[in-house]
Amino acid sequence: MDDDPTDRTRTVHWSDPALFADPIRTMSGLDFMRAFLGRQLPPPPIMELLGMRLVSVEPGAVAFEFDPAEFLYSPLGNVHGGVVTVLLDTAMGCSLHTTLPAGVGYTTIELKTHFLRPVTVRSGTLRAVGRVIHAGSRVAAADARLSALDGKIYAYATSSLLILRSTPAGGPPAE
Repeated sequence: MDDDPTDRTRTVHWSDPALFADPIRTMSGLDFMRAFLGRQLPPPPIMELLGMRLVSVEPGAVAFEFDPAEFLYSPLGNVHGGVVTVLLDTAMGCSLHTTLPAGVGYTTIELKTHFLRPVTVRSGTLRAVGRVIHAGSRVAAADARLSALDGKIYAYATSSLLILRSTPAGGPPAE
């Protein structure tokens, strides 16, 4: 197997995720996301692993770009649907993050993804755009689209997210 010409390799480098611990507590979500965009913070490990690039940050909206690669293929010959879902979930979560104050987090409660066409290397660069639909005090809703740069939609998703507020003493989230 070592001499198999069909074998491929990939090396991934990432920064220590501990680098994000202080900024995520002390920066507003918008400033935190803009620090990634401006490269004051390194990309999170998941972005390095999947090859995602943050390309736009606005209050309530973010965009990532992604070049499909065969190392993300399922046995069916296209990018695995779980990877597409991660892209869309990331865009939706980060769009909500841009609306949150320092020290406030979130987690996905529910996620629904619709796959419209297969994602392959031939798809070219794709853009995942996430937008906040509603941001309440405890629950938010967001949506995202994964499109080619010509506008052709490959997948879209909707999500409900729980907003996690800590007590002033840093204890568990307030009820």
